[in-house]
Amino acid sequence: MDDEGAPARAGGRLPGDPVPDPGLGDRPAPVPPATGPARRWRTSYGRTFVRLLPVLLIVVAILYDIFTPRYFTAGPLYTAAPLVAAPVYSRRGTALTGVAVVAAVIGLQLGKGVIHYVDSLTELITIATVAVLAVLVNGFVRRTGERLVSVREIAEAAQRAVLPEPAERIGGFEIAACYEAAQADAFIGGDLYAVQDSSRGIRLIVGDVRGKGMGAVAAVAVVIGAFREAAEQEATLEAVAQRLERALAREGARRDGLDAFEGFTTAVLAELPHGDGTVRIVNRGHPPPLLLYADGTLRPLPARESALPLGMGELGVWPDRAEEAAFPGGATLLLYTDGLSEARDARGEFYDPHTRLAGRVFRHPTELLETLADDVRRHSGGGMADDMALLAVRRP
Repeated sequence: MDDEGAPARAGGRLPGDPVPDPGLGDRPAPVPPATGPARRWRTSYGRTFVRLLPVLLIVVAILYDIFTPRYFTAGPLYTAAPLVAAPVYSRRGTALTGVAVVAAVIGLQLGKGVIHYVDSLTELITIATVAVLAVLVNGFVRRTGERLVSVREIAEAAQRAVLPEPAERIGGFEIAACYEAAQADAFIGGDLYAVQDSSRGIRLIVGDVRGKGMGAVAAVAVVIGAFREAAEQEATLEAVAQRLERALAREGARRDGLDAFEGFTTAVLAELPHGDGTVRIVNRGHPPPLLLYADGTLRPLPARESALPLGMGELGVWPDRAEEAAFPGGATLLLYTDGLSEARDARGEFYDPHTRLAGRVFRHPTELLETLADDVRRHSGGGMADDMALLAVRRP
């Protein structure tokens, strides 16, 4: 950072230059894989087809029986219809499907005059048995679905408890946060963010805990709890970082195994003093924040001196030094985890937020994060390899 806080050239532009049309800079936009509305349309079409499939099976089976000799049978199609209905229909819908199948078989066998044959009677009993089993399967699927819904609600409650959504406006700043877990149907992982108002300004943290699973979630809870307490009590941002270091050291001492020696958290802490158009940054081994100016100019805020992540203080003594930069009105500060910058496309190329955001203008932090999340999903083809936490703060 320079002392005057002047923005560096981004994408070949300086403040005051004409702002290009919002988009991916002056480059032609890459052709993304089918995501967003196209993928949702395909998903909706697939679900509709599955719901109609039992009816289609019954219709095809009836037509087959009508237009083939009497000793030909569409028994497999009749049997499949209630089984397909079981996981997608209600209990009543599944039962009605089974009744329709049995009624169709009886009617066709009577029409062909074969209902009194042993083979026809065996087929009818088999189809009726499968229809009853389909109703039982439907009940099992419904109970399993209810348990999954309960687990999902508990996971959402845990996320709100550990990573509560910050208020949209704190101390005159507009704030937005976004968290996306890499694991399907997960709500929280090893990334974290928090915003705390204090007498010395708005204090923020975005971090990434080493490891995954419940151990990482426990470490997230420790870091956020320590941050909220320290942000209220400590006079400087450097002191807040040291409190987090001590909290992780205590947590590591209580753990057994590998995490007791190798657990760490990369983090970037920021402070926005009240009534002061500056931002102070303490970076502990984390990707540098980005500052987006009102005219679309982008400026990274890298640390002048490298520092170890939190929890690795025993490996060396590097005193924390907060670095200051200008934070003018209309600018937005973006803090993120490496789930954003390390997202890969099909060719193995990393997502570069610097080039993707340079020259773009956003009216609100929420718009920035929604656009960024959609863009990185398109880049990675919808499958992210790591969790991603985003925190944006705009000075109106």
